[in-house]
Amino acid sequence: MTAAVNDTSGNAEVVIPGSRRAWIAVIGGLIGAFMAILDIQITNASMKEIQGGLGATLEEGSWIATAYLVAEMIAIPLSGWLSKGLDMRRYLLWNSAIFILASLLCSISWNLESMIVFRAMQGFFGGALIPMAFRLILEYLPEAKRPVGMALFGVTVTFAPSIGPTLGGWLTQEFSWHYLFYINVVPGVIVMLMLSYGLIKKPIDWAELKNVSIASVVTMALGMGCLEVVLEEGNRKDWFGSDLIRNLAIVSAVNIVIFIYLQLNKSNPLVNLRLLKNRDFALSTLAYFLLGLALFSSIYIVPLYLSQIQLYSAMEIGEVLMWLGFPQLLILPFMPKLMQRFDNRYLAGFGFFMLGVSYYMNSHMTADFAGPQLIASMVVRAIGQPFIMVPIGMLATAHLRKDENASASTVLNVIRNLGGAFGIALVATLSDNLSRTHLAHIKESIPAVNAMATQYLSDTAGVLQMAGSDAVTAHNQASTLLGNMMAKQAYIQAYNDVFLIMSALLMVAVLSVLMIRKPEVKAPTKA
Repeated sequence: MTAAVNDTSGNAEVVIPGSRRAWIAVIGGLIGAFMAILDIQITNASMKEIQGGLGATLEEGSWIATAYLVAEMIAIPLSGWLSKGLDMRRYLLWNSAIFILASLLCSISWNLESMIVFRAMQGFFGGALIPMAFRLILEYLPEAKRPVGMALFGVTVTFAPSIGPTLGGWLTQEFSWHYLFYINVVPGVIVMLMLSYGLIKKPIDWAELKNVSIASVVTMALGMGCLEVVLEEGNRKDWFGSDLIRNLAIVSAVNIVIFIYLQLNKSNPLVNLRLLKNRDFALSTLAYFLLGLALFSSIYIVPLYLSQIQLYSAMEIGEVLMWLGFPQLLILPFMPKLMQRFDNRYLAGFGFFMLGVSYYMNSHMTADFAGPQLIASMVVRAIGQPFIMVPIGMLATAHLRKDENASASTVLNVIRNLGGAFGIALVATLSDNLSRTHLAHIKESIPAVNAMATQYLSDTAGVLQMAGSDAVTAHNQASTLLGNMMAKQAYIQAYNDVFLIMSALLMVAVLSVLMIRKPEVKAPTKA
């Protein structure tokens, strides 16, 4: 079989789906998406070193991650329109090249402002690689081979964020934080070579580029960009107690409403939101939202717990998170075969159920619950994730036409990212608010256990006096230690509550995928 032939008019060359050339394009796109998703998390474990190098405070440094996520959120909805107008090959190559350039610029950032600008460049041009990888699978692989492509896409979406903090912490510890960005260069060049070979060059479609509403682009960018900032920065700035968050929320809400109105009333929308009228696609987007919520909240809350309660270093946290990533590699190769034997709805439902169980396993933690005790739940979570990522992608697109793939890819990836942003915001807010509630209850209970508290203060003060402190200082130090102990216990109880809430939400995801109609069985096509 040849890799490319002329189309029916004889005027243009097309790549045969499933050919070697098509697979090279798909794998190139997947590597690009892996890099883009990896870069979301890779700076997290090294934020102190980056802030120190740039002379930034902790609050200022949070914008390094926020800038990437905001730009990525804006880029994804534009990817369908730009890839049609510029041509997929040209669009992917340009994005890959500028992503590499932005990575190098991040490594030479001279202050916080320059880093934020270059991270935004990274996010915008890297973010487009994620939905395009999904679209390449749908358009360049025959239906019989799509489960394999979806399995590989599952690796990018779930494995990349799992190893991001670990890899970032190791690179910073062994070399310097600059290497977090250097590592994009060689894979980026390989991606460009693979895409250049696998995809066919086509002329720019100026009519398609001009056939877009500027109002749609502006309202989408303002709506999604401001929403991402609200979700990322809201908890740090006391939500609507902050003028900035309140004003951005209003701007976001107004622009998203206008954007939705424009898309539903245009014959050629920027993003075809009418796909959500399809019951099965709408249920799939709900499942994608909850998947994003589960994935990103897990990667956020586990390091937060280990650093705050167990005082783990970045590398120690990475060693625990690895158990969330590597077990997936043992399961993903078997997913295409499992999808041939079992209903995709049941596989996805099983995956969400396993994720829910893994969160429930973490809802009974004590002060002695550290990394070794978390491994079992991490492995269960790692087992569940491949059962979701591969089947859910097939279920979401099973009832769509080929010309709807671009918008479907955009909607699903935006929804997954929004789920992640909502998940992190939800976890951060709940853990803070619930810890204050639990701390208040613990303080209220002190009179009931007054004898125990008094005995603790007396014994601790005695030990401190023996160590050299005077009586007054020893009593104050003992009171501080008791307060810290109560605060720690309050946070542990709050984390338990958060894990239980997340477990319940994932049971909703189980129901959503089971309600999807069973896809029609089609005769297998030759690759």
